Amino acid sequence: MKETVYIETSVVSYFASKPGRDLVIAGRQEITREKWPKILEFFEVYISTLVLQEAEQGDPEAAQKRLNVITNLPVLAITDEVEKLASILISEGPIPDKNPEDALHIAIATVNGIDYLLTWNFTHINNAQMKSKIISVVEKYGYPCPIICSPEELLGE
Repeated sequence: MKETVYIETSVVSYFASKPGRDLVIAGRQEITREKWPKILEFFEVYISTLVLQEAEQGDPEAAQKRLNVITNLPVLAITDEVEKLASILISEGPIPDKNPEDALHIAIATVNGIDYLLTWNFTHINNAQMKSKIISVVEKYGYPCPIICSPEELLGE
């Protein structure tokens, strides 16, 4: 049985967007495009209704490219249990209340027992300080926390 991966919207955006001028962004885009086929091959990959909502925002042409990338992936719902855990992640401090979507992504992956949460969001999800706080809160409420990582970290090669 394949391990499971939840793809957060930043990964979809980096994959589908035009090459960036910023070297860091361009590098992440290239890594995402390089790793994408391997991720789809070696893992059972999921998105959520939130990813679909976020992907369809903005420029219509860019939104269509993002949606085309994820069109055949299984979609996880935002349930009451997901909303409750997201609320806890905000109220107990790891996630700022101005970023409820970040809490929802974490909660969706957690409640659905996903092995890996894949993201390029280093501000509120994938950084050393945040990860330890997220793990602490998630485990406090009886859930195993998905491993939070970037596409580069998932498939280091």
